[in-house]
Amino acid sequence: MIKFNNEIINAKLFAELQDMASVLSKIPDLEFDYQFGHYIHVNDRKLSASRFWDHYEPNVRLVGYKTDVLLRALGTINHTSLHEWQRIYEFVEETPLPHFMTQLFTLLEDLRLEEIIRKSRRGTISWFQSRTETYTRYFETQLETNVIRNFPLDELFCMIYLTLTSTSPFLHYKRANEKQLTTLDSIKPILFEAFEAQSTKEIVNLCIRIENMINEDYQDAINRYFVFPIKHAENFQNDLLFDELTRTDPLANDDAEDVEDQDEVMDEKFSTWNRENENSDRSQSFLRYELEQGTKTNILGDGARETEDGDQAMASVQGFSAESQENDYSDLENLDEQKQQRDGQTGKYGKENLRATKQDMEIPAPTLEDQQVYKDFVNAIQSEKLKLKRTIDQALEHKQNAARDHLLTGRLSKKQLLPLVMDDEPRVFYKKDHESKEIDAVFTLLIDCSASMVNKMDETKKAAVLFHEVLKELKIPHNVIGFWEDGFEADEEEQPNYFHRVISFDQSLDPKSGPTIMQLESQEDNRDGFSIRVAAEELMQHQAEHQILLVLSDGEPSAYNYSENGIIDTHDAVLYTRKRGIDVIGVFLTENQIDEQEANMMQNIYGREHLLVQGLEELPDSLSFLLRKILFTKFLE
Repeated sequence: MIKFNNEIINAKLFAELQDMASVLSKIPDLEFDYQFGHYIHVNDRKLSASRFWDHYEPNVRLVGYKTDVLLRALGTINHTSLHEWQRIYEFVEETPLPHFMTQLFTLLEDLRLEEIIRKSRRGTISWFQSRTETYTRYFETQLETNVIRNFPLDELFCMIYLTLTSTSPFLHYKRANEKQLTTLDSIKPILFEAFEAQSTKEIVNLCIRIENMINEDYQDAINRYFVFPIKHAENFQNDLLFDELTRTDPLANDDAEDVEDQDEVMDEKFSTWNRENENSDRSQSFLRYELEQGTKTNILGDGARETEDGDQAMASVQGFSAESQENDYSDLENLDEQKQQRDGQTGKYGKENLRATKQDMEIPAPTLEDQQVYKDFVNAIQSEKLKLKRTIDQALEHKQNAARDHLLTGRLSKKQLLPLVMDDEPRVFYKKDHESKEIDAVFTLLIDCSASMVNKMDETKKAAVLFHEVLKELKIPHNVIGFWEDGFEADEEEQPNYFHRVISFDQSLDPKSGPTIMQLESQEDNRDGFSIRVAAEELMQHQAEHQILLVLSDGEPSAYNYSENGIIDTHDAVLYTRKRGIDVIGVFLTENQIDEQEANMMQNIYGREHLLVQGLEELPDSLSFLLRKILFTKFLE
């Protein structure tokens, strides 16, 4: 479960910001995250939005997150000089005012980048205005606080922000100290030069000049309002972050293959000829490849060329080439290659589950006690069973049998009139398709068996019995699976996830099936995103008009290295499954009062297609409404 100050992350918003970061930056594998401060972490390939916005009202929060992404994805990546950023970074390490200088550079550079974005994307102007208004109110409050606490340089920084972003040339800081007011007046001319700055280099020079004017009069700032826009552990090879993030190393792997010396040598030469170049010495070879990946060997070639790779072959083409009048799609091709590489790195079941493994539990024969408890459950759910059976029967479509012809009664077929004259008992009638009694659907009931379900397990098993008995009577194929992760065995190398298939598709319609459901018990952790993907993969193997995955869970995914990203991964798994035509419904079932946090959790993961059921008796009516809503939406599509 992802929390920050007891607040749950909105998975839908997170996915929207992730897409925004990828699309605007044109770097498909650039991940999004929330952090203290908004920056780009080059080594981790992450772009963050600031936690500063978390406690504002939704509209302000959304604008804040989006402008953070805009500043980094459109601004820093494309317009901040890495060499100049490296210069200010090294300067900050030596100055006695590192916190102040970090924040001053970030503020001035962001104002420069904001102006670039405003001009290129006019629709963002109102967003940045809202951002400035929010920060203005914040720094006005911070200014008073810093005056009271006697934090001089923090006080000065607040006045610098308010001065640079004010729409009025006449600002009066009534409660500010005289020393800070005097310092502000002395550096104002330099600060105002930032509005004319055209490059990161000019911003860096302004920051250094200001530092030289105040370093002897102040100790470093206490508060940290901004952080550097870039985090990186190594030297850069390019001057723009986009080039740095999209560069390809000369050789992706650096291993070598041991190959024995070969005595056999092919002396055959390959070359080309044209009338411009007779190639008289017949010694030039054009079968050359520019390798970026591969294993080095000790096999020797016939020689090396000192010129650039491919220049000879390209020369015969370039003489006849001209600038294309069409669009250049080379960047799109590079993005497609990067997307394929990213998909290969995320694995079959998502990047958070690269080390997760699937383990199937053995299903022992049900004990006499299991059989008796099952009978008691069945007797206890009779009224709910009738209501749920009617709900599913009315909501889902029935299979259609094929049309029948050559009948003695029915509708007259225009294509078969000749037998009326020729035959004593002409069969010239037909009947249209008719509904079968079988419903064209298949279900999977996926049950969270984590430790947090311990107080909900009896009610959950009753729900599983209810669905199994109803689907069995309606002759709808289905399976019931309990899932959990072994928290004691999970480590960096492997996270074993167990699937307890108490009812399989093959045995689901067996009249004697059912008591094995009693074997479900609360266990340890739950990796919901992985389990949903596995269940969906198996469900897709069964063809039907309606493929429905019901997930009974308390909505709190938690497993090894999964707690921080569990909600997002589970949300992504639900979206992934729905895109493949499977209806995913999250069911939160309890006898207790459902609190706001539990409701928000289910909403974040499953969107509108989820049920909050307080008592088993409410389940049929709740499911009826949701099924009809899902089918109506599909009809409109």
